[in-house]
Amino acid sequence: MKRLIAAFAAAILPLSASCAQAEATETEDEVHSYILLDRTGSMSGIWDEALSSVNAYAASVAEEEAGGPDTLSTQVTLAVFDSQDGLQFDVLRRGVNADTWSPVTDDEASPRGMTPLFDAIGRIVGLAEGDKPERAVLVIMTDGHENASREMTKDGAKAALDRVRAKGFEVVFLGAEFASFDDADAVGVSGAKSMAVGQGSMQDTMQRLGKKSRAYGKGEDAEIEFDAEDRVVANEEDVKERKGN
Repeated sequence: MKRLIAAFAAAILPLSASCAQAEATETEDEVHSYILLDRTGSMSGIWDEALSSVNAYAASVAEEEAGGPDTLSTQVTLAVFDSQDGLQFDVLRRGVNADTWSPVTDDEASPRGMTPLFDAIGRIVGLAEGDKPERAVLVIMTDGHENASREMTKDGAKAALDRVRAKGFEVVFLGAEFASFDDADAVGVSGAKSMAVGQGSMQDTMQRLGKKSRAYGKGEDAEIEFDAEDRVVANEEDVKERKGN
């Protein structure tokens, strides 16, 4: 009997180890992207392109690299915000697997209202903190200054972002046809993580950001920063010349 038990144990142990290793591999890497998109009235002229760029990001962050198994788990949450008698914060996609992303369209949201940016930052941070992902990227895309927050101050928004940055989460700021980064600076987003993006360049910019998010999620890059090539693709200098900074 003892020999039978020993033989059974010897057969089971490798299988158990193999299953544990497979499970660890499957859950080894994870990145959850939280996109906070300005839905205010001034976005009207670039709204379709902004939505297309979000869809491009989802496709890019889901795209596996050739040449080997890729176990990165990618989820995307999209929230849009504006102010009409207070903060309007609508979550259009919640923790969707990027490879099953359903393209967002203007039938789901259209530009309106003012810009409660600090309030919206507080809400998106709350979603991320509740989810507790292994790694996360918060993408803030806006075309204007904060002008309508009632729930959260500048310091409160910065404190919220500081909490998630302390967890190792990445926060980037994109100025959509907008070249003033006073609000980004105020909430602690460094110049290396903020960038102006011109009309006609948003989709390519978000595709590149999706790839950077994958590299961060897999631990290949410690952080996400915009380099000189990213800024050329985004036509940042053109935006700065036209919009002033």
